[in-house]
Amino acid sequence: MLTRFMSTHFLSQTKSTFSPTHSKPNINRRRFLKTGLGACTLFTLPHVQASSLGMDERKLAFLNLHTGERVQTTYWAEGQYLSEGLIAIDKILRDHRTGETYEIDRNLLDLLQLLQYKMGSRDEFHIISGYRSPATNAQLNARSNGVARRSFHMLGKAIDVRLPGHALSDLRKAALSLQAGGVGYYPKSDFIHIDTGHVRQWHG
Repeated sequence: MLTRFMSTHFLSQTKSTFSPTHSKPNINRRRFLKTGLGACTLFTLPHVQASSLGMDERKLAFLNLHTGERVQTTYWAEGQYLSEGLIAIDKILRDHRTGETYEIDRNLLDLLQLLQYKMGSRDEFHIISGYRSPATNAQLNARSNGVARRSFHMLGKAIDVRLPGHALSDLRKAALSLQAGGVGYYPKSDFIHIDTGHVRQWHG
C-alpha cells in the first residue's frame, strides 16, 4: 500500500527535521549547481527537473506562520504522487482567513523541492501565504496594489515563503536560476513569491 511510504507528521511546537535516513539523490548538489540544470531549457518544468535528481522520495516540511501548524510529509515516492502527502500539504497551505483548502499545483511542490535542494537545505519553509480564496484575494487587493487581482495564489499555483538560516537574496537567486516560473522579491517583508506561471521576476 502507498501508505507505507508516507511520513506525514503534524507537529505542535517542536521543529520538524528530515530523517537522516532520507535517500540521497543519485547526483550530488555540487554537480547540480555546476551543470546549471535549472537554467537548461530542456528542464524548465519543475517535475522534469525534480525527476532528474534521481530521488527515491520527495519530501517537504512547512511551518504556517499564521496558524502555528507544522507538517513534514513525503508527497511523491516510487514514481507517483501520494494522496496522503498532497492532502496534508493542501491543508497547511489553506486560506487561513476562511479555512478553505484547494489542490496545490504539484509543479509548485516540485519547484519547492528543487529550491530546497539547490539551497542545500532540509529545513522547513516558513509560509507567509499559500492558497487564497477569491474573497480573501479581493480584500487584500483592495488594500494593496501589491496584490494581483488575478493572483496565482487563487489557483494553488503560488506561495510566499522564506527559508530560515538562508539569506533571502540567496533564496531569490536560486529560484531565478531554476527558470521555472515567476519570482517576486520582497526584502522589507522578508519573503519571496514563487509561482508556476511564465518565467518573470519583480521587486515588491
